[in-house]
Amino acid sequence: MTATQPTAAAMPRFYSEPVVTLLSRPVFTEPSHLPVNWLGESTDGERLAEFAGRLCYMSQRNPASRSTRDYLENIKKQGHGSVLEHANYSLLLEGVSRSLTHELVRHRAGFAYSQLSQRYVDESEAAFVVPPAIVGDESLEQAWREQIESAQAAYVALVDQLMQRYGWVQDRVHRRKMAREAARGVLPNSTETKIVVTGNARAWRTMLELRSSEGAELEIRRMAVAVLRLLGDEAPAFFSDFEIYQAEDRREAARIAFHKV
Repeated sequence: MTATQPTAAAMPRFYSEPVVTLLSRPVFTEPSHLPVNWLGESTDGERLAEFAGRLCYMSQRNPASRSTRDYLENIKKQGHGSVLEHANYSLLLEGVSRSLTHELVRHRAGFAYSQLSQRYVDESEAAFVVPPAIVGDESLEQAWREQIESAQAAYVALVDQLMQRYGWVQDRVHRRKMAREAARGVLPNSTETKIVVTGNARAWRTMLELRSSEGAELEIRRMAVAVLRLLGDEAPAFFSDFEIYQAEDRREAARIAFHKV
């Protein structure tokens, strides 16, 4: 499943939900000398995890006659999650704020990140993420947008002034970087960013369990639910024990059956 992307000309200025795109998935090549008796529907990532699990016991002949997804369901039930670490998925997250990514990048084990740099990228036409708590309230959104627009105007003015201040720096690219890295200090946490996130299935499960829960901050919770839907469609066996539900705060959250797999 890949999210539908807006064209460059139609990119929104204010995001009220994240845009999640699947960039890469595992490709599994079965070794001819260790064939597995595969049963049922499965993806390459799921087969890779099953193959790794069966190798531990040399049980390629599938003595229990389990389908791949039944096999992985038992893996989760038994807590043998190390085999899930072989399957990596890369996602592009857009329409998320720098406030969100400050929390997301705390998840280190099993993850890799590459994020838009405010030192190099001009934010004079940056987009912004409307905090979920004020989405739909016209007066709150208007007050928020006024502050956002004021901050962005201050950024533009500062970049111009700093480019003049550092006029003695001959390398214009370096001069722009110096100006932008200083001026970005006035930009709010709601500034939209883009980040590529690669993680193995076990790491994704851990992050999603924590960040889709009712106790998570609203924006990252919304993102986690969106990621869970995408990865759940992509590799059902890895995420089938998650349940998305409507929480008491009238927002979506998710819970998990098998903890710390």
